[in-house]
Amino acid sequence: MIKIFTVFSILLMLLSLSVYAQRDEETAQGIWTFDEGDAADTSGKDVNGTFVGDPEVVDGIVGKALKFDGVDDGVKLPDSNGLNTGGPFTNRTIAAFFNCSDVSITDHKQTIFEEGGRTRGLVLNVIGGKIYVGAWNRAEYQWQGAWPSADVESNRWYHVALVIRNATNEVQDDKFEMWLNGEKIASEPGGQIFAHGDDCGIAHTNANAVFHDDDGAGTNIHYFGGMIDEVVVYNSPFDSNDFAEYASIIQSTNVEAQGKSTTTWGALKSQRM
Repeated sequence: MIKIFTVFSILLMLLSLSVYAQRDEETAQGIWTFDEGDAADTSGKDVNGTFVGDPEVVDGIVGKALKFDGVDDGVKLPDSNGLNTGGPFTNRTIAAFFNCSDVSITDHKQTIFEEGGRTRGLVLNVIGGKIYVGAWNRAEYQWQGAWPSADVESNRWYHVALVIRNATNEVQDDKFEMWLNGEKIASEPGGQIFAHGDDCGIAHTNANAVFHDDDGAGTNIHYFGGMIDEVVVYNSPFDSNDFAEYASIIQSTNVEAQGKSTTTWGALKSQRM
């Protein structure tokens, strides 16, 4: 009875918070849940991914996830006006659950998600015991980029996100944010992202990126080893209330069986439909 009451209380809290959240469902540009064992986009924008290599469908933190071997497994995403070829993008949220098999690897970056190329783009990746998020727009108004980071551990679930918030075509303070497990890790100068046509990818760098050390030129490189779940891209800036939903899943996973997390997330998704 106590456990049932606890779950019910969490749901009521999260549902009340979502009333004030910044997430706009109309701005969803890609949602890849992997629950059907493929990389279909459930946002309604038909940005359906194609497997590279042989990702394994496994139990994730919320339903199914994809497990990547870190060598040649990935997902290629097609161009989309709302995702990359349109713009300029003044607001953006990219978020994902990830569980990296070995965060200590330093001979390559482990890309969770990337879009764009060497001139404009965004990226989430793991290397050397850290999770990085990055964004840059090296034309138009010459934003050289920002790559905040945080420490992470192997074989542990995290929720990571980058946010561009109300940006313009000049570099301004507090326009680029990093979030980890529902907490804002960093707020840095940034700006909007103009159209970027280089290919997009999950679990690998499909075609060009810029990492914190300026590496990233090339195609089919920087593969991720481990599990990735619930990748989302929105053209609205999530806030702390939006991220509280994801944080609750991480917290409950750390202290209870996964079944409770799945039940909670399922109820939250249903209330948005």
